[in-house]
Amino acid sequence: MSLLDPFLRGVLACVLPCSVVLLSLLLYVPWPRVVVKAARFLASPFDPFITLPEAKAILRGEPVVADDANARASRPPVWKTMLLSLPALGETLVLIAIGTYNIVLWHQQQEESPVWRIVFPFVKVLPWLYATLIPVVRPQATAPTDLFILHLTFILTATFNLGAQLFNLSAYGIPLPVWWIFSLQVADLIAPILALGAVLSMPIALAANDEEQKEIGKTISPEDYTSLYGWITFAWVGPLVWKGRNKTLKEEDVWDLSPTVKSQALFEKYRTIRKSSTLRSLAVANSFDLIVDAILSYISSACSYAGPFFLKRILDAIADPTPESRSMAFLFAALAFLAGLTKTEVDLQHLWNDRRMSTRLKAELMADIYEKSLRRKDFSGVANKEDPKQKEKDPSVKTQADVGKIVQLMSGDVEKISIMAVFLYNIYTAPFEIAIALVFLYQLLGWSAFAGVAVLVIAAPLNTIMSRRMIKLATGVSAARDKRMGVLTELIQAIKFIKFFAWENQWIDRAMKARQEELNWLVKNFINSLLFRALFANVPALVSICSFWVFVAQGHELTVSTAFTAIALFDMLRQPLNLLPYFVVRFLETSVSFVRIDAFLAEPDVSDDVSSFKRPPPESTIPIDARLGAEEATFKWNENEEAKKKDAPGAEEQVNGAAEAVFELSDINIVFPIGKLSVVTGPTASGKTALLMALLGEMTMTRGKLLLPKDPTQVDEHGLRNSLSYAAQTPWLEQQSIKDNILFGSPLDAERYDAVINACALKPDFAMLEDGDQTEIGARGVALSGGQKARVALARAAYARTKTVLLDDPLAALDSHSARYVFEHLLQGPLMENRTVVLVTHHVDLVLPAAHYLVRMLDGRIDTQGQTKELREKGILSQIVVEEAAQAKEEDKKVEAAEHKDPESEAVEGSKAPNGTAQAPTQTKKARRLVEEEAKAEGSVEWRIYRSYLLASSIAIWGLNLVFIILFQGLSISEKYWIKLWGQHYSIDSAARHVVASTSAWVPNTVEGYIPSIQAIQHVLSPIQGVSGDVNTTGFSPSASPLTMFNLPSARDHPFFYIGIYAAIGMGAANTAVVDCIFQTVAGYRGSKVLFARLLKTVVRAPIRWFDTTPTGRILNRFSRDTQTIDTELPGSLRASVAFLTAFIAAVLTVGIILPAFLLPALVIGVTYYTLTVGYLSTSRDLRRMESTTRSPIFSGFADMLDGITTVRAFSAEKRFFQALHAKIDKTQTFFWNMWMLNRWLLVRFDSLGALAVFLTTLIALSGWIDVGMAGLTITLSMTFTMSVYWTCRFFSQLEMDLNSVERVVEYCDLPSEAPLIIEGHRPPAFWPSNSDSDHFVSVENLAVAYAVELEPVLHDISFSLAAREKIGLLGRTGSGKSTLAMSFLRFIDPRKGRIIVDGIDITTIGLQDLRSRITFIPQDAVLFSGTIRDNLDPFADHSDDDCWDALRRVHLISESRYNTRRSSQASSREPSRPSSPTADDTSVASATVVADERVVITLETQVSAGGANFSQGQRQLIALARALLRQSSMIIMDEATASVDFETDSKIQATIRNEFSNSLLLTIAHRIRTIIDYDRLLVLDAGRVAEFDTPINLLNKESGIFKDMCLKSGTYQELYDAAAKKGAEQK
Repeated sequence: MSLLDPFLRGVLACVLPCSVVLLSLLLYVPWPRVVVKAARFLASPFDPFITLPEAKAILRGEPVVADDANARASRPPVWKTMLLSLPALGETLVLIAIGTYNIVLWHQQQEESPVWRIVFPFVKVLPWLYATLIPVVRPQATAPTDLFILHLTFILTATFNLGAQLFNLSAYGIPLPVWWIFSLQVADLIAPILALGAVLSMPIALAANDEEQKEIGKTISPEDYTSLYGWITFAWVGPLVWKGRNKTLKEEDVWDLSPTVKSQALFEKYRTIRKSSTLRSLAVANSFDLIVDAILSYISSACSYAGPFFLKRILDAIADPTPESRSMAFLFAALAFLAGLTKTEVDLQHLWNDRRMSTRLKAELMADIYEKSLRRKDFSGVANKEDPKQKEKDPSVKTQADVGKIVQLMSGDVEKISIMAVFLYNIYTAPFEIAIALVFLYQLLGWSAFAGVAVLVIAAPLNTIMSRRMIKLATGVSAARDKRMGVLTELIQAIKFIKFFAWENQWIDRAMKARQEELNWLVKNFINSLLFRALFANVPALVSICSFWVFVAQGHELTVSTAFTAIALFDMLRQPLNLLPYFVVRFLETSVSFVRIDAFLAEPDVSDDVSSFKRPPPESTIPIDARLGAEEATFKWNENEEAKKKDAPGAEEQVNGAAEAVFELSDINIVFPIGKLSVVTGPTASGKTALLMALLGEMTMTRGKLLLPKDPTQVDEHGLRNSLSYAAQTPWLEQQSIKDNILFGSPLDAERYDAVINACALKPDFAMLEDGDQTEIGARGVALSGGQKARVALARAAYARTKTVLLDDPLAALDSHSARYVFEHLLQGPLMENRTVVLVTHHVDLVLPAAHYLVRMLDGRIDTQGQTKELREKGILSQIVVEEAAQAKEEDKKVEAAEHKDPESEAVEGSKAPNGTAQAPTQTKKARRLVEEEAKAEGSVEWRIYRSYLLASSIAIWGLNLVFIILFQGLSISEKYWIKLWGQHYSIDSAARHVVASTSAWVPNTVEGYIPSIQAIQHVLSPIQGVSGDVNTTGFSPSASPLTMFNLPSARDHPFFYIGIYAAIGMGAANTAVVDCIFQTVAGYRGSKVLFARLLKTVVRAPIRWFDTTPTGRILNRFSRDTQTIDTELPGSLRASVAFLTAFIAAVLTVGIILPAFLLPALVIGVTYYTLTVGYLSTSRDLRRMESTTRSPIFSGFADMLDGITTVRAFSAEKRFFQALHAKIDKTQTFFWNMWMLNRWLLVRFDSLGALAVFLTTLIALSGWIDVGMAGLTITLSMTFTMSVYWTCRFFSQLEMDLNSVERVVEYCDLPSEAPLIIEGHRPPAFWPSNSDSDHFVSVENLAVAYAVELEPVLHDISFSLAAREKIGLLGRTGSGKSTLAMSFLRFIDPRKGRIIVDGIDITTIGLQDLRSRITFIPQDAVLFSGTIRDNLDPFADHSDDDCWDALRRVHLISESRYNTRRSSQASSREPSRPSSPTADDTSVASATVVADERVVITLETQVSAGGANFSQGQRQLIALARALLRQSSMIIMDEATASVDFETDSKIQATIRNEFSNSLLLTIAHRIRTIIDYDRLLVLDAGRVAEFDTPINLLNKESGIFKDMCLKSGTYQELYDAAAKKGAEQK
């Protein structure tokens, strides 16, 4: 039976529409509840993950609704209802009339008229009646799916009916029906087309209100609200394309993301279905997308094989031109065009679906990792001890994730998983395509085809081996990349300190060593990939060779028709053969990322009452419990328990005979008085900060109970929330304005805010700052001094309306009068009334009068606790002479009263407004930005960027790469041409030669010279579409000529001669592709290595001001994502662009030479392509750049949050930070998503044009104007041309996207640099600076310094001289320029005018290496690096162990007894290199270093975590001091170096400084006057000028002065005066 039979056509016209109607009606049947539940269960995997109404509700914080009520309530326009119903009504009436007419006719002619002519019209009435009534009975403003499908079936059946009649007329001469019947049949087609047009014009969703409707296409994406036509064709992307073509896009030009792709909505839904593993969670969340993708992918694969199927039959019909075959050829051409369009639309939908799945899971995983980071225990203070042997076995092994690894999880691993989601379909479609190809081959070659399958079986073990190795290599690359990023993170964060010590070169070497380790893994990975490439290239060639060899060995003739058909199928088989193992390996690589993410998500969390994420919802009946403390508790620092268990057998490392102990807080039993001030004190490293960390829940509690008042929903009668605020010892501030840092997400209360900044003495600072409290503080608060940062953090804690306030030594960073002012106005002021305040401080004498409760820590235990009154009565506080301090304070008040000075205004002197009151300046202009928005290039990528990369990767290598690309294409052409010759040398006629030649032209010739890349295999497209994943580089099959027939033997007699040549050409082409890939790999390796080295050196050598104004995340983004792109993606993009451009040129040349007539349609198509391409390239370029620049804040903010996680959790600010992350993700995803929607827009247009071009060419060929050979050639050329244009456009766009990373790297490679490290002609003597007796050892002459050209000077006309070996104290109120002056000695800021001369040399005339290596600078914030104590003291092994031990002893990090024990245990140890410093009695030393002696044994091998987080602030400063002792510089600058140690230890350190640095010029910036009161001279700065410079006693003997005022306000004036007098007497 034939489908041309009228009966079968009628059955088809009845069954299809009726089936659609029946299925639609079944949805409205009231089924039993059991059936409904079962159906819902079975359909649950098909439920969309999140609907538009659901996403909107989540984003608005409203209850989730099941469907869109707005869509139900809205009605379509009347004209649409009429357009839907009236044609259907007309069809209904016509069919009833036809049925009635047939009944009458049947009664008249019962024997001649069949019954089905009566039945069919009445059956067909039913679906048309449904189409008539539904728009009226159930009006719908959105596009109705049932009517859309129904009218499609109407169009399909009507088209088939008309086509069959036209075919009968053309093939068999059967006349058409009478005119009125034929007209009705035409109307039967027009009616559903009209109705379908109405359906296509209807939107797929409706706006919620008129305001939302107005914003669609402006700020709201039209994606969710476009018409059905706009969705099918992606026309909704068009406005963005044309806007991008006409101008450079800005962020405001791009509409927002669809709510269904927004981070918050996705994560809120994702967390409800989270499973035991990330992979399972994502599989459940994306089940609908996966199922739809599978269905569409299989349809696409089937359509891809329709092209060769129909082409073979078209050429056969041309070869045998009978009316029937010619008609069949037209039919096959139409079906091929339909298959091409179907594949185009299916590809569009399934690739959109893949990209949506990828974008969603990226947002879900990033949010999941971020939320985990907010809940996870802080391991920043845990030193990682990595076993090298274990590391070699498993490179991913690590005790816990550090900041670098966590950031890498969010960037690299999440990106890898999201990319894999896009191409997952290749894994399950490749076997399907292989099966289809093998079936076709079996039909063509018989069992010979399976000889090639045997090659695949043999190659399978090799594939398995390399796949396993690739998994290991991928793990190694990830681990090496994590290690490199860890080093770079540490380097960038500590760059100022590294510059202090002139360690740039050493750290560059360290980073390059980590980079080289990564490159070594990459090389191993490249080699393995090349082996894969060799396997992928040679196996398909061997498959065809073996199959042909077996075929001819069996005595069969390999005719041209058979050969080219088989080669066509082998080439189609080649792509899935290549892709399947490739993507299996990629999936296995991705599994490593899943393991890494799961391992991180499995790390322990803080307890439920610590994290606001985990805190259960409050119950209103629970009374407020504001108690803070612990009951019988023991705490230890957080550690990875699983890693500890694994390392248990050898966990204790013996270092010099002592086991390394673990610090813990033991037997903590305390409840702080509610609403009172409690003071925590104790010697350095006694556990003061640890106690606060324990109270905050940031330590692991091994036993006992923690009392943590942390329920912000509870508010007491004073309006205070039952929660915490916290000021850390090292202030953590965000990269925002000062005001935003103080508010920290709280609403602005102007009165309270003004009171806070006044109490924290910030008003005078605001008056000095040009932008006041709107001043941006930059990365790590670089725009503020140490005291300013401490007071901003203090103000943040005070401003928050919290019941409990924890303050970790904030007074340490303040000078004496500022500390007293803050104490009197804040801690004793109304802002702290009724609040439980726990203050850690060494300023006991200052705060004790107001303290209600005192706790003394010693050796990790509470040594003393109780109310101060009771402790005083018991005599425990006898060491603190409260009475003398109070008396000194009274004397100070008398002096101030005599001078008519108010102590409050005196504390902030020098920052008064004209009316005499300190105030912040009125904001009259927009505040300047310290951290500017990241620069974004505009327009196409400049040639200098191409040139930079080509030069870095070697132009010569890329030239050889181009040669082999051309050679490969030549060999591919030769392969096809040889097959043509082979077939011609059988006894076949010329016409057959033309048939097989034209058939060969349809064989897509793959550009094999590169490993399949993500960009190269976006989708598998069939040749009939005109857009294929393979590239036809030939398309030229000349007909037989004498030149092709000479001196060749008969193919029938010598078949193995031909197969031998064919094998040689095929294997040559395959291995040429491998060699081409080698050149690509070598060039890419060289380019990435050179660019990284340039980037690293330039960044490290950049001025310190640049680091102050550039966020760390922005810098690290260049070293992470951009470097990874240059490493792995850019070489493939460049090579593919060259390959496809070469193929395009070859196609154009072939068209011009062989078939000039084709140039006219090619020109029209080319102009259309050009129009589309220009808009695409411009828009995609801008979107990619904006995506890159908006991605950086995610990771910079993430890294900053990890650094301040304790503060964030203390304030219960996790949710606010999480919301900020959602906003950042949505912002960068907006550009990422629209960039890929742009690709989909281009895909559907290019593929449709390609299918149309092939269809038109086929019709021309069928017209009879050209013979069969030229027909096949013409069709092939049209397909090759359109395909080459498409892939040239796509890969050039991808190349520009990847070159954006080069652009960003080159931008940093061109940064301004500091002065040269070494100036060969001006190197100082080896002994410089010497310990001469010159009174002008250091001379500062008329010095003026500004931080930037556009800023006012900070120092004004400063001049003074310092003598050698002199001890100079540098004083001044906060912001007076002390640190600026100190940094000027190391040329961090070059003078605007004036000069600094050190030992006779102007420091601006010598290199920075010579300068900074000869002067030791001990900075305000001590910085330690990951490694050991030995690594931190002497990172480059310049000193012996004995020297290092001696330095530790002299700064009292180890006691004399510990040091002597160590010396006696080593008989071969030599004497210390320097004389020991005088020591106090053993008791006092033991008291100061009790931790070292009894609890935690500090040795040279003690592990140090990144930043020294496992040491207290005081210990870090002591280690920094020991580091300075080893350098033995003649000039030492100390910037607040002892501000965080207790007074007793401080006195020991000062004694060490006086003795150990006796041969050095010592310039000390100190907040404690007592530390510099016995110095030779004191230099007092005020507002950037020298205010006073004399001996301490002379300054105190002045009637008035800044220094004397400081001493009077310190509360210890007499003590200070006596010390200064004693020093003065010694000087005389």
